Amino acid sequence: MAGDAPNQLGTYLRDRRARLDPVAFGFDSGRRRTPGLRREEVASRANISPTWYTWLEQGRGGAPSADVLDRIAKGLMLTEPEREHIYMLGLGRLPEARYQPVDGISPRLQRVLDGMLLSPAIIKTAMWDVVGWNRAAALLLTDYAKLPREGRNILRLIFGSDHIRARNEDWDDIARYVVGAFRADVARAGANNSAAATTLIAELSRLSPEFATLWEDNNVSAHTEGVKRIHHPDAGLLAMEFSSFAVEGRPELGMIIYNPASPGDAERLRGLLDVRQE
Repeated sequence: MAGDAPNQLGTYLRDRRARLDPVAFGFDSGRRRTPGLRREEVASRANISPTWYTWLEQGRGGAPSADVLDRIAKGLMLTEPEREHIYMLGLGRLPEARYQPVDGISPRLQRVLDGMLLSPAIIKTAMWDVVGWNRAAALLLTDYAKLPREGRNILRLIFGSDHIRARNEDWDDIARYVVGAFRADVARAGANNSAAATTLIAELSRLSPEFATLWEDNNVSAHTEGVKRIHHPDAGLLAMEFSSFAVEGRPELGMIIYNPASPGDAERLRGLLDVRQE
């Protein structure tokens, strides 16, 4: 650590400790000189030396290890953003990613999707499972609500569905991009060696020689932007610009938003949405 970082970490830990109710943790509320837990109580919960914890709060003793910070985060019941904050104060970096499977999104995030009436948008996990979508995405891309949960995986759709393959004008480019972006996502999320990723990769490799070849190429794609041309049975060929965004506070999720690439594409998309709504 450099500069005031040790003191900043100590100040933050003292502040978090003072906010905790001893009774909620099974400690006697008794006579206490200061509010919150005592240092030795935090040390006990974190399974570290009381002396070492005291030094941390006093800005002494050097940089703590990642293991110590994780134990303290658990002992103080820190949220994930708070855990990341003490890593930045203590080690000058974020903690290594810990993969957590995701089943769905919050109602608030769904309302964000629903508010984009003319922009098809989806939210996907690091495993490229679609867990959120709006009406425009269901009409233009795929009606995910009609698919079983395991069938909402973008890689399974790209490499396992002749229907989806036929609808993508530039299937080869899309497939290459998706595989490269998936490789980056699972590594960033700490899921590249997980059972879920290993099983999915093995399944896709058996299912599709194209996937197996692309996976062996070891290419990595950045989440940026591009154009996807989609054959729609009602609207014809639509060119859609797409942009990828991280979901703040949910590093395991990503949002992809599509917008028409030209006024003509916009007109055809609006026509599709209006007709289907009627």
